[in-house]
Amino acid sequence: MTSLPASEFPSTENIEIKQKISIQQAELKTLLDKTHFSMAQQDVRYYLNGLLFELHEQQLRLVATDGHRLALAESTLKDAIKTPLQVILPRKGVLELQRILGSEGEVELAIGANHMRVSVDGVRFTSKLIDGRFPDYGRVIPADPTRVVESNPSVVRAALQRAAILSNEKYRGIRLTLKSDALVMQAHNPEQEEAEEELEVKYQGEGMEIGFNVNYLMEALSAVEGDQVELGFTDGNSSCLIKAPGSVKARYVVMPMRL
Repeated sequence: MTSLPASEFPSTENIEIKQKISIQQAELKTLLDKTHFSMAQQDVRYYLNGLLFELHEQQLRLVATDGHRLALAESTLKDAIKTPLQVILPRKGVLELQRILGSEGEVELAIGANHMRVSVDGVRFTSKLIDGRFPDYGRVIPADPTRVVESNPSVVRAALQRAAILSNEKYRGIRLTLKSDALVMQAHNPEQEEAEEELEVKYQGEGMEIGFNVNYLMEALSAVEGDQVELGFTDGNSSCLIKAPGSVKARYVVMPMRL
């Protein structure tokens, strides 16, 4: 059996800690569950293949984007942050962190220059951070969409799922048409098969058509808590903002696609 000297095993003892925070395990797990699905996978823009941890004032914010959609979730911390900080935890680190987190007790995050160390229930997990600059995500979040559809997230998601059965398997495009108190969903594929769903929603505004990747919409809707969701639109070429009414703790942005 081939082996190496123990002295050559990589050392993660001294990670030059810049910031330590404590948060409830369940709270951090919720933040991860609400955002991780929007991380990129093997993107050449390596800084997108992970999850942004942003510490500012008394807030922990997690952000993920693959360039086509964005997920953001935030939580209030017990103690104020002295120095604002942004670090990117790689995809594998995020998935491992989700696995080790439980539902009770606190977890401590120690963030260094190049590593993040997580201590929870007798387990110490250390991951290298991605050395890169996360994009200015605030610029892609619609500030005040002029057309807002309100409905039940589970109902909208189920209707999308039904219509998506006949969408193009590769591009997964679906057309949304806004009408007074109605949302029409249309999908078709190269075999000339078509599906249409019309849903009764709360909407008073101008009519509009716009296309999206249906998977991105469904995943965002799955992450919205509560029995009401807002889908905010500006025009047929702008992103959709998905969130619970009156809340900014979790927000989802989906870029449109040409159909």
